[in-house]
Amino acid sequence: TSPAGAPPRRSSKPRLPSCRRTTAMPSFVKEEDRKRALLSRLLQYSLVHRVLGIPFHQIHIYRTTEGKPYLENGPPAFKNFNFNTSHQGDYVGIASELLCLVGLDIVCISKPQGETTVEFLKNFSSYLTGHEWNCIGRAAGSIEMLTEFYRYWCLKEAFVKAVGAGVGFGLHRLEFHHVEWSNISVYIDGIESRKWRFCLFKLDEMHLVTYLPLQMQLQASIAKGHPEDAIHSFKTTLSNVVVEEEEFYAALEIPEETFTLQTVEQLTQL
Repeated sequence: TSPAGAPPRRSSKPRLPSCRRTTAMPSFVKEEDRKRALLSRLLQYSLVHRVLGIPFHQIHIYRTTEGKPYLENGPPAFKNFNFNTSHQGDYVGIASELLCLVGLDIVCISKPQGETTVEFLKNFSSYLTGHEWNCIGRAAGSIEMLTEFYRYWCLKEAFVKAVGAGVGFGLHRLEFHHVEWSNISVYIDGIESRKWRFCLFKLDEMHLVTYLPLQMQLQASIAKGHPEDAIHSFKTTLSNVVVEEEEFYAALEIPEETFTLQTVEQLTQL
């Protein structure tokens, strides 16, 4: 298992309504996996009900072979509607899109336990590219190095989750470039893709959430991309994989909304 907060070590033409970004904060200090799973499920049903107006008893959510959740009975006008959830610490989050693929990942930027920062980072040497490691190495100190690392990791995970891939996807295939963590772009197998957009959020700094020290900051990333990049099992759940270029880029360039913070009690009062 990985240290607390660490990424897992891998083994191998209707008018579009606005999409929702929601983060739910559980009532418990420490959540068991089954409780997080239950809350994730609640978020999925809540989002589908609010965005698409489908009654709860008519919502049918399934998973692909790789575990990507999808809505089976979406309205004909928005057959590409998809969403993704993530959890870390006291937060479970969800993001959705009506045309683009979407992936969400939340990480906790925490100091490693029982090993130095350099020792910790060496465990993930094969998952980042030389360019990314060079950027991490130029950071001013150990906390800054960890922050840089977790941002790269978060972006990679968001991409993998957006396309519906499992743990077998080689993270080294993705290389991220940025300007002070804005204008983020991705190179896939060495080729820059202009069909993806990425955003980073600091969850603990939004909505005046209780302050967390630097070594416990929460970082979230959202990946948006072209439906044609979905892996086969997920692509079969979408009906609008071939999208007009103008329509796609119009959807891709829609500014990202911030997350809406809700408690479990608020979610259950629907």
